[in-house]
Amino acid sequence: MQNFDYMTPTRLIFGKGAVDKLSEAIRPYGKRVLLAYGGGSIKKSGLYDKVKMLLADFEIAELSGIQPNPKYDPSVLEGVRLCKEKKIDIVLAVGGGSVLDCSKAIAAGAKYDGDVWDLITGVKPTQDALPVADILTLAATGSEYDGFAVISRTDTNDKIGYFSPKVYPVFSILDPELTFSVSKKQTAAGCADAMNHVMEQYFTGDTTLLNDGICESMLRSLMANARACLANPEDYRARAEMMLACTYGCNGILALGNTYSGWPCHGMEHALSAYYDITHGEGLAIITPHWMRHVMEKAPDAVVPRLVKYGVNVFGIDATLPLREIAEKAIRATHDFFASIGIPMTLREVGIDESRIAEMARHVVEGWDLKDAWVPLSAADVAAIFHASL
Repeated sequence: MQNFDYMTPTRLIFGKGAVDKLSEAIRPYGKRVLLAYGGGSIKKSGLYDKVKMLLADFEIAELSGIQPNPKYDPSVLEGVRLCKEKKIDIVLAVGGGSVLDCSKAIAAGAKYDGDVWDLITGVKPTQDALPVADILTLAATGSEYDGFAVISRTDTNDKIGYFSPKVYPVFSILDPELTFSVSKKQTAAGCADAMNHVMEQYFTGDTTLLNDGICESMLRSLMANARACLANPEDYRARAEMMLACTYGCNGILALGNTYSGWPCHGMEHALSAYYDITHGEGLAIITPHWMRHVMEKAPDAVVPRLVKYGVNVFGIDATLPLREIAEKAIRATHDFFASIGIPMTLREVGIDESRIAEMARHVVEGWDLKDAWVPLSAADVAAIFHASL
């Protein structure tokens, strides 16, 4: 069991009507608020009007139009400009993980005088940041309970994972009813994203029975509740459990004491969505079964036993079967689940062909440390996984 140093400072305000606590929660942080959001969905749902009413006593500046795979230019740079110009006290993200990720980068950039990209890439440490809070409308990324953000820069085809303890949300408001209107596509993609967060912490070398049990339970919960949400989008219990599972998925609690896996599927998917701007959860679902098969062939002694445990405890595969057969069935079950909830399961279906595979593979290994992953991957390995995913 590995040493660790862990802290989660975020206040979670969870349940029906949780938005009503916004004024009380935000007041200690100041009067000037940057309200950040995406498209028009929060206006159509009435959430925008409710937030404005609850913040009637505050000074509000707005940053709208934040896209999925949030962009450094214009969104981060414009948000930083507004924060400095309006002397913002706190950034409030209303939306999904992309809005919150963008808001974290803005909060850090607002307290920095240099090129904000230096903070995102880690060239310069984040010494300070404005407080960040959020009202979550999509269960997926877990950004509401961690210090991570993922920011895309289109001019260089970079999609960078940024971390700082300075940008943990000070509070996150989680009302499952706000996710009732999430589309089937985004519900399924959110489930796939959260499942892969769990897998990236499960498929590694040194693990514990405790963490394994939590991860396996979360995967079963995510699959069962995603099906229930797709069958009935207003199933409160299913939406609530899925939202909480997604919240737990990426804040590190699942891996305390484990060795670091390298998060290889995220490294590969970041290249896919940086180059082609695809939906993150769909990209993860497509490549994950092919990554499993590739690393099983490359390092069977390490991978087969782990896939066996995963297959038996998550999918209920017969434990008396030959080990290799269980591992193969586990990979197939993973693929089939994602397909069953409507996710396209080939790269061609999301508009990606073989023309840039070699370029993307090089980009992955240059920007993501996979040489020390659970099963190390070279550019040739990454390219092979991409080709198999076509």
